[in-house]
Amino acid sequence: MPQATATLADPSSVPAPPGAGAERSAGSDNAGSAFAPLLRTVREQGLLDRRPGWYARGIAVNLLALAAVITGVALVGGSWWVLLLAVPLAVFSTRTAFFGHDAGHAQITADRGRSRLIQLVHANLLLGMSQEWWNDKHNRHHANPNHIDKDPDVAADILVFTQKQAVGRDGFHGWLTRHQAWLFFPLTTLEGIALKIYGFRAVFSRGGPHRSARSRAVEAVLLLAHVAGYATLLLAAMPLGQALVFALIHQMLLGLHLGMAFAPNHKGMEMPDEADGRRWGHLHRQVLTSRNVRGNPATDWVLGGLNYQIEHHLFPSMPRPHLKLAQPLVRAHCRSLGLPYTETGLVESYRQALNHMHDVGEPLRTGA
Repeated sequence: MPQATATLADPSSVPAPPGAGAERSAGSDNAGSAFAPLLRTVREQGLLDRRPGWYARGIAVNLLALAAVITGVALVGGSWWVLLLAVPLAVFSTRTAFFGHDAGHAQITADRGRSRLIQLVHANLLLGMSQEWWNDKHNRHHANPNHIDKDPDVAADILVFTQKQAVGRDGFHGWLTRHQAWLFFPLTTLEGIALKIYGFRAVFSRGGPHRSARSRAVEAVLLLAHVAGYATLLLAAMPLGQALVFALIHQMLLGLHLGMAFAPNHKGMEMPDEADGRRWGHLHRQVLTSRNVRGNPATDWVLGGLNYQIEHHLFPSMPRPHLKLAQPLVRAHCRSLGLPYTETGLVESYRQALNHMHDVGEPLRTGA
């Protein structure tokens, strides 16, 4: 879920594409001329027009599905069969995250207040994740995707994304880095929990990206309401031990699903930094650092449209159902500029991402 406050990285929201300085990749002359014709064509075809009806139907169906699963949890109660319902709950929780993501990008409506409200409901109330924290982090990612020094998504943490980041890691962190390709998907099962922890920390600490005390208070109330509602549902329906197992399965599957949606997007693609001197414009910066996953209706649904990662990064405010319509235009434009456009199958995308993670840990495995 990303940025309702955020059209900072979205040139589709301004009259002309941003960017200054010459692009130094093949087929480019300057930042504006490389992207402007594509932006003009996309606008002329109405692909930046919002689709409120499409989103209203999708959100309504998802809320009904969540309500049905919650009702099932309450009815099945103390039976261990209730654990099976953790699976659809995780699936529709991920769908909730996708709608929060789209609201954050102002894809659903151009009204910032309404976008924020939709995102607060989906992120804070339904998922227990901080809207403001996510927007701040995700805006920085969109502005400089895969940039070693500027993208928080590739900052060294539990995982590292360059061999330079791997240097000097020893002990437990060194072991993680040596085996991070094998550990990647198991670690994503913790992502749902981690997102909650980071969000709570941002809201209830003195730091964080909040613009006002009021916005912080609103987030805090909604986060606490989520925790209270989630705990009440599970503890009213089943014994404590069973409730803990249910919550663990639900959160782990949520994290895994989110990881499967986000993993193929940038890992193993170009990683610029301040030292290499590259000054790409918007088109090159977004296309060269992103990977598409070949789509079909099932892939589009499971990955929430994020399989059209190149189109999404070029036009963050473009409604999800328009991304696949924009793809032929983007691919043809890249071809005309001699700009590589990376698209692969789902399994191959994971293979490439994991190979990159494996290569990063190579020096620690060989002692080089």
